[in-house]
Amino acid sequence: MALRLGEIAERLGGRIVGDEGLLIQGIAPIETAKAGEIAFVANAKYLKKGAETGASAIIVKAALDEVKKSFLVINDPYYAFARLLTIFHPPRSYPPGVNPRASVGKGVSLGEGTFIGPLAILEDGVKIGERVQIRAGVFVGEGSEIGDETILYPNVTIREGVKIGKRVIIHSGTVIGSDGFGFAPHKGRHYKIPQVGGVIIEDDVEFGANCAVDRAVLGQTLIGRGTKIDNLVQIGHNVTIGNDTILVSQVGISGSVTIGHHVTLAGQVGVSGHLSIGDHVMVGGKSGVTKDISPKQVVSGFPPVPHKDWLKREAAVRHLPEIKKQLKMLSKKIDQLEMQSLTSKKNQAKEE
Repeated sequence: MALRLGEIAERLGGRIVGDEGLLIQGIAPIETAKAGEIAFVANAKYLKKGAETGASAIIVKAALDEVKKSFLVINDPYYAFARLLTIFHPPRSYPPGVNPRASVGKGVSLGEGTFIGPLAILEDGVKIGERVQIRAGVFVGEGSEIGDETILYPNVTIREGVKIGKRVIIHSGTVIGSDGFGFAPHKGRHYKIPQVGGVIIEDDVEFGANCAVDRAVLGQTLIGRGTKIDNLVQIGHNVTIGNDTILVSQVGISGSVTIGHHVTLAGQVGVSGHLSIGDHVMVGGKSGVTKDISPKQVVSGFPPVPHKDWLKREAAVRHLPEIKKQLKMLSKKIDQLEMQSLTSKKNQAKEE
């Protein structure tokens, strides 16, 4: 595929500084780009690499007078880069239809343009929207619903009674609607609590590989519109997550937690059960959330404290060996001074 730089600007809503007729045949990182390719600079600290790149053109927020290149100038270079990748590398399309090696139950509804891959299993009463892609080996349980233009990659498991919205992307190995971790202790043993609720995934959510979302005990586990979830994330039963939240790899959320919208939980954050995290909260990596967090906080640590305080605490911890050594020296000096004072008092008493 090849596009003129001017045509790219028209599609993305930017302007050209330089040669609009340049033919762009691909996209590459600024460090490795070569002639015929376009690169992007989203952070000002990388601007100096623009003078060294072999790219024919660079996507930037502002043109560089000292760099003799053609520029696509746009307010958000990173977003423009993402859109341009989609233009040059459109998602793979599959011809509509049901593979003969798929298993389709009774009363299944399939929307127009939908693809069902080999060894996929759709149980009775499943409803599939339009232009859905269900790849090889996917399981969709009885009565579940899949919205328009959703993609389920190979070996995804959607248990019974799950509702998935439009344009959802779920990567391989993820399980939606597995049983919540509920057991009633009785006379020294643990008795399973039936998990009879469901899961609702709203529009434009994306799951990475090998995530697990537990069905509710009663009611629904809910993932809000536009939320993005990295690989290896665990979401417990009856959790509610607001819109446009980010959960980074290996986050673990216990049951009945409520998370607001536009929240970010960094890698390996753990959240105890029955807590509330407010809107626009950011929690630093490896933190352990053990109490409610009010909106618009940036916290880190275990238990979490304001991020700036955590940074100061961590900086102080690195100096503990030195501080310990100084304390020992001061303790010895104090002992010596006390001995000298005691000796002086004894001598004064003798003279009197």
